[in-house]
Amino acid sequence: EPFDYYCWDLYAEVSKWYQEEESRLKFREQTLQEIESGEGPIPQLAEYISMRVVFAHLKTMLRIGVRYEVLPRESEILSMKFWQEAFQRLKDKKAITYQENGPYQGCWTMQVPGTNGQPDEEKIIVRSNGTVTYVGKDIAYQLWKFGLLGKTFHYRPLCQYRGGEVTLHTHGSPNEDTVWLTTTEPSPHTEPDFGRGQSVFNVIDVRQSYLQRVVVEGLRRLGFSNEADRSVHFSYEMVALSPACCSELGIELSEEDRRKPYVEVSGRKGLGVKADDLINKLFEKSLEEVNARGKALTLKQRKEIAQKVSIGALRYFLLKYTRNTVIAFDFSEALSFEGETGPYLQYSVVRAHSIFRKLEADDSEWNLSIWEKECERMWEQPNSIAELLEDNELWSLLLQAARLDEAIDQTVATLEISHLAKHVFNLAQQFNLFYHKYRILSESDPIKKCFYLTITDTARQGLLKGLDLLGIPVPERM
Repeated sequence: EPFDYYCWDLYAEVSKWYQEEESRLKFREQTLQEIESGEGPIPQLAEYISMRVVFAHLKTMLRIGVRYEVLPRESEILSMKFWQEAFQRLKDKKAITYQENGPYQGCWTMQVPGTNGQPDEEKIIVRSNGTVTYVGKDIAYQLWKFGLLGKTFHYRPLCQYRGGEVTLHTHGSPNEDTVWLTTTEPSPHTEPDFGRGQSVFNVIDVRQSYLQRVVVEGLRRLGFSNEADRSVHFSYEMVALSPACCSELGIELSEEDRRKPYVEVSGRKGLGVKADDLINKLFEKSLEEVNARGKALTLKQRKEIAQKVSIGALRYFLLKYTRNTVIAFDFSEALSFEGETGPYLQYSVVRAHSIFRKLEADDSEWNLSIWEKECERMWEQPNSIAELLEDNELWSLLLQAARLDEAIDQTVATLEISHLAKHVFNLAQQFNLFYHKYRILSESDPIKKCFYLTITDTARQGLLKGLDLLGIPVPERM
């Protein structure tokens, strides 16, 4: 069993063990104190476990095309006195208060303004036992991200991406494929310069909204209002599983859960799906579809296509919804080659590619070079082009492709990637309608043929750019 799988199961068991008897929580508190002290075998064991899990995480994320540059560790935030520096500043600015009595006796708290007419709240920053809360460390971390702390990490090469895999860095000079790890000791290599951002986007789910408000309030109370305004909580709703998805993954559900539109995952309860299992199942189902459609291809080709289709299915399914929508993941819906799915978009690009592949292979008078020459003649006949553009469908397709940059700007302004996802889907939809309605390669009129090919290429380039921004790979064939 993979180590990270074992940790998942153990986490659920330990959580249950704590729930059975509240007095056992003292062991968690004691362990946390020992880890934060940095002394003895417990911190060493914690580092060993966390690094094993991190390395497994890097491998999993690479499978869906996600790469990292630097991995800041919580332990260095403590050992390099980041928190002590932030703590002293918070006290000096009277941003936090020591509670001598009441429900928070012995704690350092921050008063956080209420929202929607609610009263102000007291948030614990340092517990009565002296341990700092996550949000306290996050304030120090946010100061570092903006370069406001007056301190920074040292870095050492941890691993690198090579040949589609993640390998530990053992020798040689770091490069652009290196993943750096924070450390307390200087590295013999030239260290990169991370931090000092102009704006900071914290990608954390919507359930952490309150804690992110505390972080921003911490910056304001320290006098960094501009940086507080440029601190963005890129929140998102949870990803749940449809009952059908749970069934396919072998997750047992109660009768009540089977009737729900979606089932919430919970690591503490051990209810959920491991990312590798989900990716494996997506690949398995994608390969079934590719095998049925591409029997003339080699097994290696089919596997390469299935891998890209599964990644496209997962990425688009997660990106097509707005950030405040609970996503109920479903295999059948995500992998469909019809409708608003990743495979549908990929198939649209492959369809456009195939037209030009045939054009390149054509030995007749119409090939790629002839098309390029005919285009020059076509642009010399604006009246003919104007007549063709009287067809609203052609004009609409060109307009949709031309508005890609506008969709990108809207996505950046609203922080809603679903805008771009929806735009690319609409472009694919309009291109497919065009593909089915018009003779492209078989058109006898050279001006029309040239114009149709130009429209096809314009749509193809728009789809390629949009899918690239969404992180969706495009197979050679499907």
